[in-house]
Amino acid sequence: MKNVVVLTGAGISAESGIKTFRDADGLWEDHDVMDVASIRGFRNNPELVLDFYNQRRRQLLEVEPNKAHLNLKKLEKYYKVNIITQNVDDLHERAGSIAITHLHGELLKVRSTKNETDVLNWKKDLNLGDVCKLGYQLRPHIVWFGEMVPMLDKAIEITKRADILVVIGTSMQVYPAASLIEFVSNEVPIYFIDPKPNINSHLFNKLTVISDNATNGTDKLLEILKL
Repeated sequence: MKNVVVLTGAGISAESGIKTFRDADGLWEDHDVMDVASIRGFRNNPELVLDFYNQRRRQLLEVEPNKAHLNLKKLEKYYKVNIITQNVDDLHERAGSIAITHLHGELLKVRSTKNETDVLNWKKDLNLGDVCKLGYQLRPHIVWFGEMVPMLDKAIEITKRADILVVIGTSMQVYPAASLIEFVSNEVPIYFIDPKPNINSHLFNKLTVISDNATNGTDKLLEILKL
């Protein structure tokens, strides 16, 4: 069974109603991203950061996976599928996909500010005073700007084993996630799905660009892969 590796970004979740990472002006919900997505921002104003992610978490619990998520689940009937996502939502999980690697953390988890391996499932609001078993404040289980990406090495190893690579809903401009495409063999077919594709086709031998949104694009992908 061939290995299909799928890299997903904000575009696939946007079709479920989740707002994309940030607007063109660099603001995220009217906040400078460094105020709500950095360790500095958390130290300066923890209540602002916790409230920001509480709002994101509440929104996530109100939306559902869309057809693009479900189409990726269908791939598992015919391929071994590994999803590597930049998204912090659980929509791939809810769609039933089996193998998912979250590069940037998970919104429905929190962790100790003292021990980053002390991770808890969390669906309610997170507030100041919510602490781990050792008494340290809990924080969102999110990879913030300037922090290491602990799942990157695993993602690289998965990508190296790809027989087919699919990229959906990501501009491939955010590093280190964008570097993953460099780890596939030149002979690996790449399918790039995005309504406004921004990829240099001359850099890849077997690139197919599908200029469409995630839902329509994955419909076309299934047709191409004869499902």
